[in-house]
Amino acid sequence: MQVLITGITGRVGAYLAQTLTDDGHQVRGLVWAGDPNTERLEELPIDLVEGDLTNVEDVRHAMKGIEIVCHLGAAFQAGGPFTHDDYFQINVGGTFNMLEAASEQKVQHFFFASTDAIYKKYPVDGLNQPIREDLMPRKETGWYALSKVLGEEMCISYFRSQRVPVTIFRFALVFATDEILNFRQFYLNYWQNLYAQRTTGTAAETRKDLFNHQTEKLVVARDKNGRSYQKHVLDVRDLVRAFQSSIGKKQAMGEVFQLAAPEPFAWETTIPYLAQSLELEYIDLCLFDQTPTFYQFDLGKSKEKIGFQPKYDVFNTIDYALNYRSKT
Repeated sequence: MQVLITGITGRVGAYLAQTLTDDGHQVRGLVWAGDPNTERLEELPIDLVEGDLTNVEDVRHAMKGIEIVCHLGAAFQAGGPFTHDDYFQINVGGTFNMLEAASEQKVQHFFFASTDAIYKKYPVDGLNQPIREDLMPRKETGWYALSKVLGEEMCISYFRSQRVPVTIFRFALVFATDEILNFRQFYLNYWQNLYAQRTTGTAAETRKDLFNHQTEKLVVARDKNGRSYQKHVLDVRDLVRAFQSSIGKKQAMGEVFQLAAPEPFAWETTIPYLAQSLELEYIDLCLFDQTPTFYQFDLGKSKEKIGFQPKYDVFNTIDYALNYRSKT
């Protein structure tokens, strides 16, 4: 099938392009002029079209003859700095242009990349119930999350009013290549910086414990009650499997699906494994006066409706990252 990928030079887009070409699809990518990351696509049999999501004619040109759209392109938190206007023009206006062109082209399937940043995942005591797409209220903070909420609303509106066959994927935090090895919240230095100016109350006790260590170490992070931090993330290989399992499925259209790993990971089991792999020491610490990370997603809907069966837990992701790093 003829597939258009926006954001194709990003870490997710490039991996998706590789997978879809391997599956026999004809892939086209919309890239901005002068994008240096096109180099990572040089070995792939794909068609790159230069243009801008905010330019209606560029989008229409890229959409000609397309059957499947994977709309990943966006201004996002880690790629900036972006202004408020950038988030609106690129993420909201760009998505509007994509949906308009997709409606005109009568595409067979339109995938929109959203994010778990739209959830309020960090209450004072963590979340004790898994997050479901239809039950967790959206509590977006910041322009990126707001732009994705508006994008989702437009997608559902176009599905209902224009019959554009839209599927929305909400990504958990995605790890590709060796990124998990650099995840800041695993490292002592991150917590030392966070607590550096916190010299009163119970936070001062944590600060003292943190600064008792001078060399870089890993940290088993716990909340004030000793409960290990817990987070639910997503390996890029599983993310791509979601696209593969959903293309053309009627039951996926007009729906929102959360994507994540088979299970969340806990710091208390992950850090010892990572420490051994990286030959680093680790400490085990309760972090007082700090909102904990403790949440997971309910993937029941994704499994039932699109057959999403994620394979890669945090240990698989770490092993992949170590292997990748050894070859680069």
